[in-house]
Amino acid sequence: MKSAHPKERGFGFGLTSGVITTLGLIIGLYTSTEQIAVVIAGIVSIAVADAFSDALGMHISEEASRGTKKSIWKVTAYTFASKLLIASSFAIPVFLLDHIHAVIVCIIYGLSLILAYSYFISVKQGKKPYVAMVEHTLIACAVIVITYIIGALLKGFK
Repeated sequence: MKSAHPKERGFGFGLTSGVITTLGLIIGLYTSTEQIAVVIAGIVSIAVADAFSDALGMHISEEASRGTKKSIWKVTAYTFASKLLIASSFAIPVFLLDHIHAVIVCIIYGLSLILAYSYFISVKQGKKPYVAMVEHTLIACAVIVITYIIGALLKGFK
């Protein structure tokens, strides 16, 4: 099977990581603190720090798989840009909406991105998209539930 183009590998990884990491952070921080300033600071921090971390991780992974120098840097750049943009985009509803509605919109937005990209990749590969869509959505929902539980448990430590 032919390997995905560097753009697709980098963008897909950045999008998925951006959604899952940022949703987990939003849910955990909001549940534990109920302070929107903390949530916004977390989003900005994760957008920058994790974008660099993921880009470097993909860079090293591509080097280990002996990709060309050009493909390695493309994957690195697409991972960084997509992670930074996707993670940062979650700040918009947090700035514009009241707390609980912002969290709900972020969940819907994040799951929509995961569903859309899962569909796109599956169709491109000639596979039935619903299997990947369900699998990826269940994983994202597990992250939401687990970070909610952790946030609720940590709230008790105040």
